[in-house]
Amino acid sequence: MNTTAARPYRILVADDHTIFRRGVRALIASQPGIEVCCEASTGLEAMKQVRKEKPDLVLLDLTMPEMNGLEVTRAIREEFPETHVVVLTIHFSEELARQVFRAGALGYVLKSDAESDLMAAIDHVRHRQPFFTSQLAASMMQSFVQSDKEAVAVSDDRLPLTPREIEVVQLLAEGNSNKAVADALSVSTRTVESHRNHIMHKMNFASFSELVKFAVRHNLVEL
Repeated sequence: MNTTAARPYRILVADDHTIFRRGVRALIASQPGIEVCCEASTGLEAMKQVRKEKPDLVLLDLTMPEMNGLEVTRAIREEFPETHVVVLTIHFSEELARQVFRAGALGYVLKSDAESDLMAAIDHVRHRQPFFTSQLAASMMQSFVQSDKEAVAVSDDRLPLTPREIEVVQLLAEGNSNKAVADALSVSTRTVESHRNHIMHKMNFASFSELVKFAVRHNLVEL
C-alpha cells in the first residue's frame, strides 16, 4: 500500500514588505494542496531561494531592492523554466503588464485585488493558464476595440485557422479555462492544450493577450 502523500504545490513569496508576505502566507495556508515553502525580501534573495528550493511558483513584487521584478522574472525563466511567476504589484498599467508577460510571467495581479484574485491566479498558473487582473482585462479589451475601430472585419472563411481552432480561440478569448473549453467541445483537456499550442505557433502569438486581440479584431468574441 502506497502511503506517500501527494506533493504539495510549493510557492515562494517575494516582497520587501513583511506584512504583505504574512498576509499572502495566511491566505495560502487556508488552501489544501499548496504551501509557502519560503520567502524573500529582495530580488537577489528571491533568486537564491529559487535555486535552493526550486518552487513551483514565485509570487513576485515588481519593486524590490537589488533586482527588480522584471529582472528576477527573466532570470527565473532562463534558469528554471519549470518555475512559473505571478507578479503582484500596486501599479495598474497596460504597458507594464506587457513588459511583465514579455519577461515570462504567467500572471499579473494587483495587490489591491489580491484577496479576491490571488487564489484564482494560482489555480490558473498551476494548470499553465495565464491570468491577469480583471481591471487589466477590461482595459486591454477596450484598447483593442479603440485601436481596431476602422479595421475591416474578416470573415471566418478567410482566417488562417480551421473551424475547430476558431472555436478554441473564441472560447479561450472569452476567459474560459482549458478544462471549460474541453467540456464545451466534448474533447479532452490535452486536446485543447494541443490546439492552443498549435494556434499560438501558427499565428506567431507571443502572449495570450495577442490571442485575445486577434479574437476581438476578427469579431470572434462579443463585448
